[in-house]
Amino acid sequence: MRGLLAPIAGKNGWTLAEAAGEASPLGMQRLLNAARWDADAVRDDLRSYVIEHLGARDGVLIVDETGFLKKGDKSAGVQRQYSGTAGRIENCQLGVFLGYATSAGRTFLDRERYLPKSWIGDRDRCAAAGIGPGVEFATKQVLARRMLRRAIEAGVPASWVSADEVYGQDYKFRVFLEQYRIGYVVVVPRSQAISGGLGPRARADSLVAQVPASAWRRLSAGQGAKGPRLYDWAMATLPIIRDP
Repeated sequence: MRGLLAPIAGKNGWTLAEAAGEASPLGMQRLLNAARWDADAVRDDLRSYVIEHLGARDGVLIVDETGFLKKGDKSAGVQRQYSGTAGRIENCQLGVFLGYATSAGRTFLDRERYLPKSWIGDRDRCAAAGIGPGVEFATKQVLARRMLRRAIEAGVPASWVSADEVYGQDYKFRVFLEQYRIGYVVVVPRSQAISGGLGPRARADSLVAQVPASAWRRLSAGQGAKGPRLYDWAMATLPIIRDP
């Protein structure tokens, strides 16, 4: 773990072994290439450790994805697709991740690999990449719900979930959280249709424009590369979401 988590560039058997304090890369190479171990069991052990040492009732579960740039076409799930990490369409893999943050610290909790339909439709290619025949296509939002369900049902204490527009615009994602009675702060596109009560649904930006200036409050979301990350916030009561 010391090697895998070390802040080093160009990770390979030699550099990982060196970071872990080992004289030879053989052990690290065996772990990565030949050893059989259950990644999900390691995840479950990590989750138990996190609950014990970082768990807090006001914890926040954080959903986000990241891209891994690739040169070839053999890595599982790789294709030309949009990567938020690069900010453009690139040849990459995509992973959806679940983080956890409390006043005691922050960490990763879970992960899911996104497999595009082009991969799921090519079973020979899947087999060559080590993807089992039972794996079916799942959207990023479905992958996020799977991870959240595992965390919530395993007893990870949390009062909130946060996610970006990819997940916030999906009403099934929001209804899922409401069914578990967990609060959420998610990004939605300005064109998102929102029910304002008994009247017709309206665009999010139209509703925001109706909020009086006195209702807004500027808060920092923490330090960024260029100083405090400031956002303007206002609160309003909206009906519970049941329909798309």
